[in-house]
This record gives sequence, structure tokens and C-alpha cells, in this order.
Amino acid sequence: MEKVITLAHGAGGKQTSELIGNIFKKYFDNPDLTADDAAVLTAPQGKIAMSTDGFIVSPAEFPGGNIGKLSICGTVNDLACMGAKPLYLTSAFVIEEGFPVAKLEEIVASMAQTAKEAGVEIVAGDTKVAGKGQVDGVFITTTGIGHIQDGQEPAGNKAKPGDAVIVTGDVGRHGCTILLARDDFKIEAEVTSDCAPLWGAVKGMLDAADDIHVIRDATRGGVGTVLYEIADQSNVGIRLEQDRIPVQDGVRGVCGMLGLEPLYLACEGRLVVFAPKDQAEAIVEALHRNPYCENAAVIGEVTEENAGRVVIHTAIGSETLLPQPGGELLPRIC
Repeated sequence: MEKVITLAHGAGGKQTSELIGNIFKKYFDNPDLTADDAAVLTAPQGKIAMSTDGFIVSPAEFPGGNIGKLSICGTVNDLACMGAKPLYLTSAFVIEEGFPVAKLEEIVASMAQTAKEAGVEIVAGDTKVAGKGQVDGVFITTTGIGHIQDGQEPAGNKAKPGDAVIVTGDVGRHGCTILLARDDFKIEAEVTSDCAPLWGAVKGMLDAADDIHVIRDATRGGVGTVLYEIADQSNVGIRLEQDRIPVQDGVRGVCGMLGLEPLYLACEGRLVVFAPKDQAEAIVEALHRNPYCENAAVIGEVTEENAGRVVIHTAIGSETLLPQPGGELLPRIC
């Protein structure tokens, strides 16, 4: 009979200890992982960045990853966007009664593997078990701490007219992958999530350029939402070149069939970067050396005109306003 999570696993007794020891400690073990009430850590010199995020993606497994990998990538990438090297994570689980133990172990193993790749330690956590129907499978919340590298202060209000707008890879793949994984539309396409930890890519950019103004993780709402956020925060306009925006053929085909805009589909391994034009080439070259950023490209520029708006120069030479994001395209993508 398949082993499943029971309410006893969340009651704090023998079964809880066995769950922690046989799964969480087995995969997360490191010198700083604590069995006490809080982890005791060495504080870095200088400033730190801290971020927290909850993950309730449905389905919990998808081509290119699962909710465990996603939970690590989401938080380490948020830290990286502040110019911070990820150091420590905590993770909290809410697990539905009846959830298969084997699937939980797959998720935790994926988290451990991704954390190792990202160079971050999981140092503390929490586990709760909810009754059948109170949770959809498993929810994960991760909190991360990172060390901001000397001289780095990227922020959403620092975009300047004349800046180049860079994406670190093709857009919309994670949102498209989740849509297909649900099978609501019975569409078949070769699309895999872009879910990936990106501190290595950010470190490469920081080494290649000394004046990066903005780095933003294009998750819910995708690149389009990020562009509107930055245009508003910095009170600038943004002009995109449509034929420069990298979109995988499978994503483009699915979006064409369903009337979706790839710029508004979620990414989980893509950043939007604003930097002076004279540094853009070096940044893109550095990104191309990272295995997750082979399709990095300059897709537009920041302008003084049309403050707060995003304009697209189309392939046929016309200009159109990118509609502002609204509503909910794809719920539960992260």
C-alpha cells in the first residue's frame, strides 16, 4: 500500500520526527541546519537582502520542474535581483492529508539539488499537515537571506532615459508550460518551464558591467507586467522592438491559438535588466555564457516620452501601445 501523509505526521510526535528525519533532514542536511527553535548563522559584513515567497502551483509537477525546484528558484532569484548572493533559506510546508510520501520525497530532493546548484543552505523549516481538502496537495513558503555585493544597489526606480532593456532569455515559457500541463485545452506542444536559479547569471552581469540600474524577476504577470512596474516606478517610457523579443516557437504557437500575449505569461528563470546602452553588449555577452541565458537579448530602450507606458515598434514598422496588465490570465502558476 502506498504510504501517504497522515494528520499524525503534523502532530509533533513520533511520526513527525520520522518525517523530518527520513525526508527533510536526509536531503537538507548541512552544518547550519538546526533542530533547535532557530538557526544560528554567521552574519556577512555589509548589507543583506531578505525575501519571502509562497508557492501553490497547480499542478505541482510540470515539464522542467516541480513546486520544490520552483520554491528555491523563486526566492534565490529575488535575492539576486537586489545584487545579493543567496546564502540561507528557510522552508515551510503545508501538506494535505493523504499526499503520497514518495511524491513529497521527490519534491524535497529537487529542492536540495536546486539549492546546491544555487549555492544556498536550507537552515530551518516547519511542517504542517492540513485535513483532506483544506490544501491542494502541498504548499511551500521559502524565506531567503543574501549578501548584497559591494557597490550594488539595483532598484525599480532607477531606470533612466537611454537605458537598454534586456531580457535574459525567451519569454513566457513557464506560464505556457503550466497551461499545457493542466490539459484544459487539449493542446500538445513541446514546451518546458524555464525554471532555473539565476545567481550565476547575475554575478556574470555584475562582473561585466559596473552600472546596472534595474534587475527584476519576471514571474507572475511576465515581462510585460515588469515593464509597466518599472515605467511607473521610474516615471519613464519604454519602447520595445517586437522582432527582438525572443519567444520559443512552441510558446508562440500556443499563444496564437489562444489569443495570449507571450509578454504576459509567467517566467521562472528570466530577468529584465535596465542598464546604460554602452554596457548592454558586455552584459548580453556575459549572459550568453550562462547555460540558462543563451537567448538573452536587448529588446528595447527607455525613453523620456510616454512616461508610464510601454510602446511596441512592430515588425511592419508601426507603433502600438502594449495593453496594461489586468485580470488573471493563468492562476496558480507559482
